[in-house]
Amino acid sequence: MKVKSFLMASVAAALLAGPAWAVDVKLGVLNDRSGIYADIAGEGSVIAARMAVEDYKASEKGINVEIVSADHQNKPDIGSNIARQWYDTEGVDVILDVPTSSVALAINEITREKNKIFLASGPATSDLTGKACSPNTIHWTYDTWALANGTGKAMVEQGGKSWFFVTADYAFGHQLEEDTSAVVKAAGGEVLGAVRHPFPGQDFSSFLLQAQSSGAQVVGLANAGGDTINSIKQASEFGITQGGQALAALLFFITDVHALSLNTAQGLVLTSPFYWDLNDGTREWSERFQKQNDGQKPTMIEAGVYSSVLHYLKAVDALDSKDTAKVMEWMKANPADDPLFGKGEIRADGRKIHPMYLFRVKKPDQSKGDWDYYEKLQEIPADQAFRPLADGGCSLVKAQ
Repeated sequence: MKVKSFLMASVAAALLAGPAWAVDVKLGVLNDRSGIYADIAGEGSVIAARMAVEDYKASEKGINVEIVSADHQNKPDIGSNIARQWYDTEGVDVILDVPTSSVALAINEITREKNKIFLASGPATSDLTGKACSPNTIHWTYDTWALANGTGKAMVEQGGKSWFFVTADYAFGHQLEEDTSAVVKAAGGEVLGAVRHPFPGQDFSSFLLQAQSSGAQVVGLANAGGDTINSIKQASEFGITQGGQALAALLFFITDVHALSLNTAQGLVLTSPFYWDLNDGTREWSERFQKQNDGQKPTMIEAGVYSSVLHYLKAVDALDSKDTAKVMEWMKANPADDPLFGKGEIRADGRKIHPMYLFRVKKPDQSKGDWDYYEKLQEIPADQAFRPLADGGCSLVKAQ
């Protein structure tokens, strides 16, 4: 009887402890943790990934998740070395985030070579679902085509027909300038010129003076993070907007507004799939995130990390496996659904599809409190927000 009781107690304990099987998953958050993009992702992306694991109750479902992180310093060679070490010797299954398109393009190729998974929330280049598309990569949050289609198109419709670009001189900036130029011209506008600044930059005076002297109605800032913040500050010092030219911050984050203040950023139009105050779901999650992130509200990149990890865990849970091909097939076959982005899908080219929103930064007297920065102007439906599947030149689409 004692043996029988012991066995019954052991079985009961095992059942209470969770599933008998387990899948061990290792996630690597790779981003800028010390430079100009640290505020838009950095440690916040690690927090977002951890929140997804906790909210999904992964351990209770038999998924043991370890999260590691590293700083790629916005350098492709450093990012590549970290990725190879993670994949080859440290057992990382999925790399997350990776702002800085030049680094992301390198990680994209290494991930394909190692047959792992890359859930790209941070990078912008639309090449990740175009000529560089990979069966191992999902581009989750936004891209240069969506930004151009949102902000660029809106500015032309508001009368900004002539443009001059101030562009970060690397893959992201080039692609954003190219995609926005195409939208401007398609809408009946014209591009008067462009100048490219070093990445990262500090002094934008000579570039902004060229934009000012061009006489363009719109100065398109094809940069991001600290570069955009400094560009806007210096543009104000030169009286560019006071002189009648409009600034188009083509990739702009809520943390940028916070750094600039509403007084400086007011009136700027931007495109994003996420804002903390969109609905009850975004508000509840963002409040929890803010408490863990030194009082800072989440950016769309951090929200994208949460959303992508959640969908990945659902796949592992459904399959009882982390097999790359099976997981990627499941993620593309099943709709994504979470409180931050709502319902969406993943196309054959790896593009995650969801609505985008056009926002305008509020005037100081319109804001009701801390982080109340955006006024929603328009929702861009999911089927219109991203580049049509047939237009990207992705080999995965041609093969179908």
